[in-house]
Amino acid sequence: MTDSASSRARQTRIVHPDLDLAPGFESFATPVMRASTVVFPNLASVRDADWRSDAQWRYGLHATPTSAALTQRLAQLEGGKHALLQPSGLSAISNVYFGIVKADDDVLIPDNVYSPNREHGDWLAHDFGVSVRYYDPMIGAGIAELIRPNTRLIWIEAPGSVTMEVPDVPAIAAAARARKVVTAIDNTYSAGLAFRPLEHGVDISVQALTKYQSGGSDVLMGATITNDDALHHALKLARMRMGIGVSVDDCSLVLRSLPSMKARFEAHDRSALALAHWLKARPEISAVLHPALPDCPGHAEFMRDFSGAGGLFSVVFDERYSAAQIDAFVEALELFAIGWSWGGAHSLAMPYDIASMRSASQWPHRGTLVRFYVGLEEEADLRADIERAMRIAFG
Repeated sequence: MTDSASSRARQTRIVHPDLDLAPGFESFATPVMRASTVVFPNLASVRDADWRSDAQWRYGLHATPTSAALTQRLAQLEGGKHALLQPSGLSAISNVYFGIVKADDDVLIPDNVYSPNREHGDWLAHDFGVSVRYYDPMIGAGIAELIRPNTRLIWIEAPGSVTMEVPDVPAIAAAARARKVVTAIDNTYSAGLAFRPLEHGVDISVQALTKYQSGGSDVLMGATITNDDALHHALKLARMRMGIGVSVDDCSLVLRSLPSMKARFEAHDRSALALAHWLKARPEISAVLHPALPDCPGHAEFMRDFSGAGGLFSVVFDERYSAAQIDAFVEALELFAIGWSWGGAHSLAMPYDIASMRSASQWPHRGTLVRFYVGLEEEADLRADIERAMRIAFG
C-alpha cells in the first residue's frame, strides 16, 4: 500500500483499493468486464475519442473487452470485418432499417420473411414514409426488374424461416450490387456455419444469436456483420443514437457456447434429416419442406451454397386433416414443446396458416403447415412421440 493510500479513510480505501494481485493468471473463459463508466487516462484521450474506431473504449453501452471479444469471433465466423451486437435478432433487423433507410426510400422484402421483419416493414411504410414491397423469394436474378431508382435495401432470407424456400442468394446480390442497392440477409438458419453470405456478394448478414450461438434457450441477442466500413459506421451510428447495448453477462454465455456450436449444429442436422426422411413416407404428410430433400423449393441452390441444414424444417399435413386436428396433434406431442425461438437442446413444434402470411407469391399447398425444430433428444424417441400424437389426433 502506498503512503498516500494508507492515510485515507477506510471508506475511501474501499472505493479506491490498492491491490497487489499476482500476475500470470490465465483461463479459457473470456473475462466478464462490466462497465457503464469507462475511465480515460487523460483529457486528451477524451477529446480525441472517435466513435468510428473499434480500438478505443468510450462508454460501456457501446463496448467492453467482453462484448468486443464476441463481435470479433462472430465476424471471423462469417468471414466479415465488422460485427455489432444487439439485444435480440429483431433488434439487429431494426438496426439495419434505421441505419440504412430514410423516408421516401424503397425496400424489397421476400414474401417468406420472418414475420416480425414483415411487421417492421409495414410499420416503416405506415408511419415513416418508406415504400415497402414484397417479392417472390424464388425470383433470383429477376429481382433486377423490381429495383427502382429509390430502392435502398433488399432483404433476403435463406431459407425462409417457416416455408424453407432457398433463394438464389448470389443472383439477388449481384443484381442489387449492379444497381448500388444494399442487401441484408437473415442468416440465422445457418448460424454462419453452413452458409457465409458475405462471400456470395451480400452486404450485411444478420444473426439471431438467441439460436444456436446461445444454444441454451435462455439468452436474447442479435448481431449484424459486414465487410463494408461505411455500412458498419452507418449501423454503428444508428445503434449509438438509439442507445442500444447488450449485457456483458449475456455475451459471456454466448462466448461459452460458441466452441460447441458446430458439434451441436451437426447433431441437430443429422436427427432432423433422418426425421424428415421418415415423415416423407408417412401417409399423413403431403409435403416435407427440408432444403436437403430434392423436392424442397431451392434445393439446387441449397446444395450449391450450403454445407448443412441444422434442426429446422417444416411439413404440410394432408388437407383431409382440419386445422383443429393439427392443433390437437401439436398439443399431444410430449417431447416437442410449443414455443418460439429454436436453437436450444429441446425440440419444438408450431402450426402456421401460411396462406394468410403471403401477399406476393402463391402458396401451393392446401394442408396445414407445422414447423419442427429438432433438438438434442434421441431421434427414435422423437419419431415415437410424433407417431403417438398422430394416433391421438387423427385416430
